[in-house]
Amino acid sequence: MRARHLRARLKGWGGVGAMAAAYALALVFALAVTCTGPVASQAGAQPAGHRTAKALTVDAARAADDCEAPEKQTLPPSRADGPAITAIKNRPGEKRKLVVGVDQNSFRWGYRDPNGGESGSLEGFDIDLVHRIAEDILGDPDAVQFKAIPTDQRIPAIQDGRVDLVVRTMTINCSRLKDVAFSAPYFKTGQQVLAPKSSPVTGYDETLAHRKVCTAKGSTAYAKLEEDRRSGDLPASTDISTTVPNQLDCLVRLQLGEVDAVVNDGALAASQAAQDPTVELKGEAFTTEYYGVAMKKDADDLVRRVNQILVDFRQDTATGWQASYTKWLSATMDDDPSASRPPAPEYLRRS
Repeated sequence: MRARHLRARLKGWGGVGAMAAAYALALVFALAVTCTGPVASQAGAQPAGHRTAKALTVDAARAADDCEAPEKQTLPPSRADGPAITAIKNRPGEKRKLVVGVDQNSFRWGYRDPNGGESGSLEGFDIDLVHRIAEDILGDPDAVQFKAIPTDQRIPAIQDGRVDLVVRTMTINCSRLKDVAFSAPYFKTGQQVLAPKSSPVTGYDETLAHRKVCTAKGSTAYAKLEEDRRSGDLPASTDISTTVPNQLDCLVRLQLGEVDAVVNDGALAASQAAQDPTVELKGEAFTTEYYGVAMKKDADDLVRRVNQILVDFRQDTATGWQASYTKWLSATMDDDPSASRPPAPEYLRRS
């Protein structure tokens, strides 16, 4: 994966003061977001092909237990409605919306621009995808109820029925496949180190010895650091005890000098570096990961529908994946998106 080239030309996002204001705004909104309880029941008549979908779900469960390529453990695309989609469509009146767990403080992914006035609408690459899914399922791109959820609450929010799906820079991995179902990948990234430009840290290497590193709770970054320190691939003296609810909290800790480095997805770290030109990515990405849309394990029809939407999203050159990348991410990452575009999807097939 090629190195990210950053540009620090974005307005209004430099320094601790601006970040503190943005962070406070995020906290206010998060407190204002209320849980409305579990989303509507997925009861309903079983559509034609339901038994085949269930057989594929069994295959998916087996694949999760013996998992080597988690990004391929998903169901083939389909436009057919089933119990999960029918339940969403049957919500009454103003509740007839897609309920989606998102981030609200990941710059260029899912965030509220502090320079955007009073509208306060969420925007970013993930948010574009949410609107696309809502338009396909409900015929209205704005038929969405956004729920801001911290990193470590993404899976519980799905399992508890608080959301229909999560679109929040969520890496597909074998461990998570035991708890939720994923779509095919919609973005390729990898873990990288973020540190002050003046720092002697050079990357994911011995320069992290005796350094304090911040990660988000429940993130693949923390799992990787824990595994590598145990195996000896990370210096034993590296302090990985600082974990926070959201990725942006790590940037604030870094700005305040409470930690020496942050480990995060390179795509998110690039956006954080754009928020503060005093920090930069150090070294190359040291993992390969894929973002996916997460849903309940038994929501087969919703998984298949989202996979069909992603096929269309990738193929739409006017308003799809490429256009969204250019609008939101080209300013903080490479102009050439080829390193971030996931490979052609592969799906589970019955043996």
